Amino acid sequence: MFVLTIDQIGSRSSTDRIPGLLALLRPVPTVLPWERSVGDEAQGVLAGSSDVVQAVLLCLRAGGWYIGIGVGEIDTPLPASPREGRGSAFVHARAAVDRAKKTGERAPLAVEGPDGAAEAEGVLALLGRHVLARSEAEWRILDLLEPGVRGTQTAVARTLGITPQAVSKAAARAAWHEEQAVRPAAARLLTWVDRDAVTP
Repeated sequence: MFVLTIDQIGSRSSTDRIPGLLALLRPVPTVLPWERSVGDEAQGVLAGSSDVVQAVLLCLRAGGWYIGIGVGEIDTPLPASPREGRGSAFVHARAAVDRAKKTGERAPLAVEGPDGAAEAEGVLALLGRHVLARSEAEWRILDLLEPGVRGTQTAVARTLGITPQAVSKAAARAAWHEEQAVRPAAARLLTWVDRDAVTP
């Protein structure tokens, strides 16, 4: 399983953004629901690796969050709240969010767990670099694109009143096509790490 611990950057000098974060993450499926864990942190327990990737990219786009991803076991029976959870996934999530605070100029995320966690982190960090670099103008275009749908760029151009070439250039500049290809790879790496976390 996956535990995400998400800590607000600069919380002492800014307003409490946890309610907004919980609203942002509400559509992401969980095993134990997203909630404030302590102070300026939120936590959730997820079973799906693709859901982890979605949550991470949503947080990076919103900006202002340290993201710790812990992969491991969770003691059963499952509690009603992540705050009551125990197990290696929670320990790894704590270590990951602490390390995410020391990532410097790269995406503020870290993955802790069995073998393969570093590789999953590397792929997510590369994805994060592109997400963090996108402008609001690029997001207006990217939010309307549908992966794998023929003619979507022409439809988006018509909707926004710009040329299909402008849409194509924005997608290329933002590495949108690469993101769509790499998301499943990141999820697969996380799945492999999760499998290694299960005690035989």
